[in-house]
Amino acid sequence: MNKIYCIMGKSASGKDTIYRRLLQNTDLRLKKIIPYTTRPIRAREQDGVQYYFTNEEKMQKLKASGKVIECRGYNTIHGMWYYFTVDDHQVDLLKSSYLIIGTPEAYVNIRDYYGRDLVVPIYIELDDGIRLSRALGRERKQDNPKYEEMCRRFLADSEDFSEDKLMDAGINNRFNNEDLDKCIAEIEEFIRGHQGK
Repeated sequence: MNKIYCIMGKSASGKDTIYRRLLQNTDLRLKKIIPYTTRPIRAREQDGVQYYFTNEEKMQKLKASGKVIECRGYNTIHGMWYYFTVDDHQVDLLKSSYLIIGTPEAYVNIRDYYGRDLVVPIYIELDDGIRLSRALGRERKQDNPKYEEMCRRFLADSEDFSEDKLMDAGINNRFNNEDLDKCIAEIEEFIRGHQGK
């Protein structure tokens, strides 16, 4: 049975790197689900690769047509930024398994939409000090660094990924990313164990 694997983790936990490496592993035969966002595109991002970059007006039209599976809004220092998943025919579970990056809230909504047996959570953990150092290094590389937003997001993650929220969502598949290669190998083995179930 094909499944949707939802990777989650606090900012700068390494989930984007893990996501890319899992997609590159052709043995896993995973396809990506590209989410949508209204936030500005970052340096080295491409529309339709990491996200479909859109605006709030188009998001509201998709909502009105019943196409939005889940939507999260963040009141940033630059205004409201939305991240959302759309039923836009990217997913065909009869043909493939998929990989998506999300939050516990997104995971619950995707799970409820597609079915509890078809959506599998994968939570990436990493020490807060390492995450903060990585986030700062990433922000320094931006053409217009948004340090205040980086700090807001870092602090908001404590609430968004609280132990209570993880438990309430049933997210108990945890992988520590202190050693990237070891973490990826453990996740690959985990996914292989779910293929065919």
